[in-house]
Amino acid sequence: MSETKNTKKVEASATTSNGHKVKADVTRLEAKYKETIVPSLMKKFEYQNIHQVPKMEKIVINIGVGDATQEKKRLEEAVEELALISGQKPIITKAKKSIATFKLREGEPIGCKVTLRGRRMYEFFDKLTSIALPRVRDFRGVSKNAFDGRGNYTLGIKEQLIFPEIDYDKVAKVRGMDIVIVTSAKTDEEAYALLKEFGMPFNR
Repeated sequence: MSETKNTKKVEASATTSNGHKVKADVTRLEAKYKETIVPSLMKKFEYQNIHQVPKMEKIVINIGVGDATQEKKRLEEAVEELALISGQKPIITKAKKSIATFKLREGEPIGCKVTLRGRRMYEFFDKLTSIALPRVRDFRGVSKNAFDGRGNYTLGIKEQLIFPEIDYDKVAKVRGMDIVIVTSAKTDEEAYALLKEFGMPFNR
């Protein structure tokens, strides 16, 4: 007679310095958000409800490959590099309309992008701010003026080489990328405060 196993999933938990219970598999920034950022922003903006506190919703990373129409291999390289940097399989972006000047036809591949949420979003942001950006030559912080008026922030990176996953000797072409950090903040002021609390190194 076979024995029936009736096991339950047990979620491991850890206790923060404030005594709050959090899942053991949450990222460092997730724990920081719950433990210190939420209380700090509630006090700063005098929110009446915890649900009013803005949060990071997603990060979109986009690489434009202008020479993809002539050299398909360049697009493949960009896709591979973005997958390494983000930990997620990118999707191919295509031209929305034809532009004769650039010999570009509607529907042709012109780049790649990923949309990160949850754990991968937090891990990427942590790596971006603590490892990648400090590797930028003569780095003095990122601009405070790159918000869009709706609480979202766009950061332009000139070289993929600042990310630790990229092997300099294997890079065929130096390329940049745009990183859009989407938040639930209603104003740029609130979004700035949120990202600063998370560790975004804004210039003075």
